[in-house]
Parts: sequence; structure tokens; C-alpha cells
Amino acid sequence: MMLDTLLFPFNFPFMQNAFFIALMISVPTALLSCFLVLKGWALMGDAVSHAVLPGIVLAYILGLPLIVGAFVAGMITATATGYLTENSRIKQDTIMGVVFSGMFGLGIVMFVAVKTNVHLDHVLFGNMLGIGPEDLWTAGIIGLVVTALLLAKWKDLLLHAFDPIQAKASGLPVNVLHFGLLTVLSLTIVATLTATGLILAVGLLIAPGAIAFLMTRRFSHMMVAAVLVCIVATCGGIYASFWLDSAPAPTIILVLTGFFIVAFIWRSWQVRRASAMA
Repeated sequence: MMLDTLLFPFNFPFMQNAFFIALMISVPTALLSCFLVLKGWALMGDAVSHAVLPGIVLAYILGLPLIVGAFVAGMITATATGYLTENSRIKQDTIMGVVFSGMFGLGIVMFVAVKTNVHLDHVLFGNMLGIGPEDLWTAGIIGLVVTALLLAKWKDLLLHAFDPIQAKASGLPVNVLHFGLLTVLSLTIVATLTATGLILAVGLLIAPGAIAFLMTRRFSHMMVAAVLVCIVATCGGIYASFWLDSAPAPTIILVLTGFFIVAFIWRSWQVRRASAMA
């Protein structure tokens, strides 16, 4: 009887689809978060996730798939941010703040001006319980492509994140790596669009890597830890949301936040214990 109660959420197709898409997006977002944390691109993930809204609205107007508009808008934002950073005295975080807030504001204005049957709440916060077969295919294909690229080039991306000058001296195509990472970031946000929406996507792109960074010392271990943490948080958050009668995406972010607090406390205790033994 107890087992039937525990497995009760899995009897519903919409819950099954939510768990499926959670597993599909957990691996690419977790791997990517490791590079974003090391490279200091946390705000870049936030900027791109917010800035795809105008592309979504424009794609709807033109009758194109929404993911196409989201990807194009994300790439324009990332490219514009890089160009302005290289050709002005303003620091990158300031430029990203200006660019993503401007794009997000433009998207809101466009969305209000255009009559659409797309709910703004679903765009901003996701609609994980309304996942359909097309969403699963999109997330699955993009997830596989992103995961394969990151695993194939993780050593080059790691060197580029730590020391771009050394990477260039070693003969690595730094520009390709730079814009390739931006492309992967945009693709990943597109994959998470239906599940977590624009605003909450940044949680999946930052928190797993930050938690794994506190728990491990080697980058290879960091990637494994980030993936495990993300899978547990996404599936655990969806499961908990069923019994709490809450939205899955915010619940997932709360679980990740809780994991981060525990990892931070554990890391602080480890540092104090090492200092006491020294």
C-alpha cells in the first residue's frame, strides 16, 4: 500500500513526460553550468535566457517555430554583448545588464502589442506539466547534441575558461571556442524553454555547477557531481511538487537552492576543520 502511494505520481502521463524532459535537460544544463561557473559567465546565462523573448514573439508573428526565434535572439544577444565588450570601456557585466534588460523589455512590449494564444506565464516560468511529444523530441535532440559537443571538447573549453592566453598560445581556436560556447548556451536555453521558462532557466545553468564546485577539486569530478545533483534536484522537485500542489519549475529551483546551502555549509566546515588540524 505504501509503495502504491509512493508510485502514484507516475501513473499520470503528464507527470511521466515531466520526468522524461527533466532527465533530458539535466545532463546538458549541468555540464554547461560547470563551464559557466569557471568562466564567470553566470550573468551571461541570465542575459541570454531573458533576451530570447523578442525572438519568440517575432517567430510567432512570422509563423516560425518559437525555438528558432529564441535561438536567433539568444545568439544576437551573446554576439552583441561580446562586440560591445571588446569595443568599449564598459565592463562586460554592465553591458550584459543593459543588453538583456533592453531585450527583455522589448519582448514584453512586443508580447503585449501582439494578440497571441501563447501564455506569458508559460514562456517566463515554463509549463512542465503541459509537455508534449514535440517538446520531448526538441529537448532530447538538443540535449544529445549539446552533451556530445561539451564532452568532446571539455579539455579545450576548460583551458580556455582558465587561461585564454595560454589556450591561444597552445594553438587552440579561441574564437571558435568562445562563440561555440555561446551557441551551446543558446541551444540549451531553447531546450529548457518549455520546461522551466526564461526566468528559471538560469537556475539550472548556474546552480549545479556552483554546487559541484564546492564539493569537488577536479573538473572531471565536478562535471559528474553537477549531473548527479541536477538529476536528483529536477526529479525530486517534480515529485515534491505533485504532493505540495506547487509548480514543478520553481520547486526544482528551491531544491537546488537547498542543495547549494548544504554544500556551502559542508565546505565551510571542511575548511574550518582543515585549519584547526594545521
